[in-house]
Amino acid sequence: MRLDGCTALVTGASGGIGAATAEALARRGARLVLAGRDRERLAAVAARTGGVPLAADLLTPEGVAAVSAAAAAADLLVFNAGGGWAGTLDSMPTERISELVALNLTAPMQLTRSVLPALRRRSAGHLVFVASVAALGVAEEAVYSATKSGLRAFADAVRLEVADDRVGVTTVLPGVVDTPFFDARGRPYDRRRPRPVPAAAVAAALVRGVERDRPEVFVPRWLTVASRVHGALPAGYARLARRFG
Repeated sequence: MRLDGCTALVTGASGGIGAATAEALARRGARLVLAGRDRERLAAVAARTGGVPLAADLLTPEGVAAVSAAAAAADLLVFNAGGGWAGTLDSMPTERISELVALNLTAPMQLTRSVLPALRRRSAGHLVFVASVAALGVAEEAVYSATKSGLRAFADAVRLEVADDRVGVTTVLPGVVDTPFFDARGRPYDRRRPRPVPAAAVAAALVRGVERDRPEVFVPRWLTVASRVHGALPAGYARLARRFG
């Protein structure tokens, strides 16, 4: 996909991977619509990138409707908004389960459903779903892992549906990324390895994935091996995960 001159909508654009993606797309010449909940930070990203800020909360029907309306004319949609929670499943508040499922999984499903007919009519466009390597299953992140695994499966199914419509679908699966995500989830990242990668590295890989129409992008790329082991040798993967995290 050519990004120069295209219209791109990015959710979760007020910081982290979303803000870095907006900056990378702006350098490619894309026109941006930037959706997020933090008005002040969103305005700052919009000022840096020349994008149009759209303050919207995807946990509300009104927020989903606002983003859907703005996405109707977009050529590229990056579904990046999401949240996390760390801790044992039995200590997780019930309302947080509902929030994570709504934000990480239900909202991208609803938005995709709303924009797909227009993309199919134009026989053009690209959808990007920012999942996580946690889709393979991470201890004490059971609900987050489930939402990201579901998002990955959803993207796979949509890719099959639009295979004849010239609509691209890319799933991005980052590992540990140097963003405020970990503080926001309630537990900072305190492991020595793997070392967090910059959000800009994820954004660069995402952009390359769109330009080259790649179905999946792992960041860093060595995580592709983990995915293959998980698929081919699930018991062996589980042993490695218990040992190395």
